[in-house]
Amino acid sequence: MNRDGALMDGPPQSLRMRYLAWRNRVLGSTGFRRFAARNPLLRSVARRRASAVFDLVAGFVYSQVLFAIVESGLLARLVQGPACLADAMMVTKLREDAALRLLRAAAAIEIVEEGESGWWVLGRQGAALQGNEGAVAMIRHHRLLYADLADPLALLRDKSRSETRLAQFWKYAASESESEEFRAAASEYSQLMSQSQAAVAEEVLSAFSFSRAGSLLDVGGGNGAFLRNVAAAHPHLRLGLFDLRNVIALAKDAFSGPAKPRFHEGSFFSDSIPSGYDLVSLVRVLHDHDDAPARRLLENIHRSMEPGSRLILAEPMAGTSGAQGMGDAYFGMYLWAMGSGRPRSVDENCAMLKHAGFASAREIATGQPVVTSLVVATA
Repeated sequence: MNRDGALMDGPPQSLRMRYLAWRNRVLGSTGFRRFAARNPLLRSVARRRASAVFDLVAGFVYSQVLFAIVESGLLARLVQGPACLADAMMVTKLREDAALRLLRAAAAIEIVEEGESGWWVLGRQGAALQGNEGAVAMIRHHRLLYADLADPLALLRDKSRSETRLAQFWKYAASESESEEFRAAASEYSQLMSQSQAAVAEEVLSAFSFSRAGSLLDVGGGNGAFLRNVAAAHPHLRLGLFDLRNVIALAKDAFSGPAKPRFHEGSFFSDSIPSGYDLVSLVRVLHDHDDAPARRLLENIHRSMEPGSRLILAEPMAGTSGAQGMGDAYFGMYLWAMGSGRPRSVDENCAMLKHAGFASAREIATGQPVVTSLVVATA
């Protein structure tokens, strides 16, 4: 079947399909791999390809080593300075051979490095995590995703996906319940969003000019992390935040000083979106929802906007050049495990915006599309 569900007679015989078949026969040939490994001109390419294949095989182990370094506190300890094996044992609460095994595993993927004999420091990858609270928060949050991906085929066969770890977490985070369990999940959600939104806000602020706007409403804005970053850069803006009651309660505690936004409680599906703002932002929200509710959300937002006002859509998008793995691979599986949503390409998002009534929609390039892509639509 094709994407529309129609039966297909057989594979197309286009020039591209014939080329791909030839390429795969060559790359899959044992003889060609041996030839490439011996040929001085092809040897480096062959090694890189072999290494890339092994990285795919071993990727889950790499991510678990990273998780262990972060969760044990060893990353935080190495940020403070060099550590010896005894220091690592004390921080991780592992015996000597286990701590050394973890250090060597982390060194192999450049999270740590042995600077001098017996003294360990951050490696290149570990150094890049310094001060990146958002990345560290996501690494910790991935304990839920790792559990759900233990049997990926079972996950993909599960039509409801209502009992996955991620689905339960997001259900609690979005609930209006007053129970301690639900409040704890909402708190963890807000902390996760706050810590991971800094990089997104930096990309948006670098790519989009807020100077011509007088006001901004952040829809589904969590505890206001995105708004706080925008307010720091553009204190002239009148700000608004729209989210569920439990989330708004957390947002009120997160703001201090005179730059507090106006808080609007409600559901962006069933309640009217507050009007009277020049800009509306939707930051890492749309891809959390399947197509039908995503369209309803955009239509609801459009109804609240005056002609000429603009919507900022910021989130990772599928098919992004240089970040293809982030789209359909990472977010495709993450959102499947979450039970809702899918990554969409820039073209798909622009089409949905125009279908919702927006007059125009266009992509604005960001410096780090692996962090976020940006589409701006005019009502």
